Amino acid sequence: MIQTPSRPAWRTILLLTPLVLSACMVGPDYKRPTAIISPKFKELRPAPGWQYAQPSLAAAQKGKWWTVYNDPLLNSLEERVAISNQNVAQYEAQYREARAAINSIRAELYPTLSGSLSFNRNSTGRGSRNASSGVLVNYGSGSTETSYTPSNTTETTYGMGPTASWDLDLWGAIRRQIQAQVTEAQATAADLANATLSYQIQLATAYFNLRYQDSLKDLLHRNVQFYERSLQITENQFQAGVADPTTVLQARTQLEQTRAQEIQTGITRAQYEHAIAVLAGETPADLNIAPGMLPRSIPAIPVSVPATLLQRRPDIAAAERRMEEYNAKIGAAIAAFYPDVKLTASYSYSGDPVGALVQVANRIWSLGAAATETIFEGGARTAAVHEANASYNAYTAAYRQTVLTALQNTEDQLSNLRILADQAAQQEIALAAANRAVSVSMNQYLAGTEIYTTVITAEVTALSNAETALAIQQSRIVDSVSLIGALGGGWDAAALPSKDSMQTDNPFLPSFIQKDRN
Repeated sequence: MIQTPSRPAWRTILLLTPLVLSACMVGPDYKRPTAIISPKFKELRPAPGWQYAQPSLAAAQKGKWWTVYNDPLLNSLEERVAISNQNVAQYEAQYREARAAINSIRAELYPTLSGSLSFNRNSTGRGSRNASSGVLVNYGSGSTETSYTPSNTTETTYGMGPTASWDLDLWGAIRRQIQAQVTEAQATAADLANATLSYQIQLATAYFNLRYQDSLKDLLHRNVQFYERSLQITENQFQAGVADPTTVLQARTQLEQTRAQEIQTGITRAQYEHAIAVLAGETPADLNIAPGMLPRSIPAIPVSVPATLLQRRPDIAAAERRMEEYNAKIGAAIAAFYPDVKLTASYSYSGDPVGALVQVANRIWSLGAAATETIFEGGARTAAVHEANASYNAYTAAYRQTVLTALQNTEDQLSNLRILADQAAQQEIALAAANRAVSVSMNQYLAGTEIYTTVITAEVTALSNAETALAIQQSRIVDSVSLIGALGGGWDAAALPSKDSMQTDNPFLPSFIQKDRN
């Protein structure tokens, strides 16, 4: 039966317990710096064709933000990004790596316990008196000496027992490192969310750009049919002798040019389809998207006050978490100025034979404490603190810049959508006038009061206006997607894993560690 330490050993432990329980963490406690933010969005103003939702609805757009476009195919493609996109998978692995590192650092709070089992066989050589022979050596001087003969003694020693050491972390160096790693893991979780949102936005943008190419092809195809009828009219008039060959050639040239433009749309469409496949985690050969039209309506997107961006944008959350990480590293650097206190203990048995090894007579135990303090290191510790402070200041500036960039992105999309709504309304007026000019010029040509060049000019102008109107609609759809991304896509900082979820309560941890862990 293994014996417990004696009363003096337990007295030493009890004397050290108050010291351990009174341990603290040196360094500054984290307080989130204020961000540079405006009370409201400058560009959030009502405009024709753009309807803003009430700020109270800002929380309604959660998670699957792409469903506001009511497109089942887009919905299915977006669902694949978080599962199959390999860039997202890389960020997810980096998050798991950061989370695993927490336990690696946290293990330093526990005592290190090791066991040993040893076997030693020693041989010692020494001289012995040769009493049996009684031989005396007589030297010339008359003195005598008894002779010695060499001999060897061989001993076997067995040993076994545990040893333990424990860094008390009185000044919180280890706990500051844990705090830094926990917040780094939270930051990588926000990076993962930001990457997922970014690739989802890219996919939606590529999808609507593809639909623009489909709509453009449809527009050109309708004009091809119209120009085919115009060519037929000119050919009939030529055969009737009321039109010259130049008119027929002009009509045919216009028709063939438009056919070439229709074919050209396939180049860009194919590239967008390939990009969508990769974003969804598939090979381009495995994805075929049937033709479809660009949506005619723009969904109303809830927009609230700028301060909500601090909670709804994952890139801002990542920047904020890294501020706390580097704040904790300041404390770890300051802790290097204080003594490092460790407890050591060992309990073992040493003797022979093995069968009688575990006996009180063979027991060896020790309990000790040691404190080490660096007396001179040429200013390295001071430099480390200055470096940690500078890193914290750098990440504070990065956080504030991230907020400013988020405000800029949101203001850009709000102004784009407002101005594009005005432009779309004006373009519809111009398109209607251009279509009317085509009808009038064709009637005048048939009546013989205008040459066919007038008709061609009117038709080219009408097609150009129709393409412009379609391009404006494309920009409005894409900018609405960008606005959703600028607002965080419905993500919320509450989705970050909590500090508690990253660390498991352990009854063997001292109470001060449990208290300071959060």
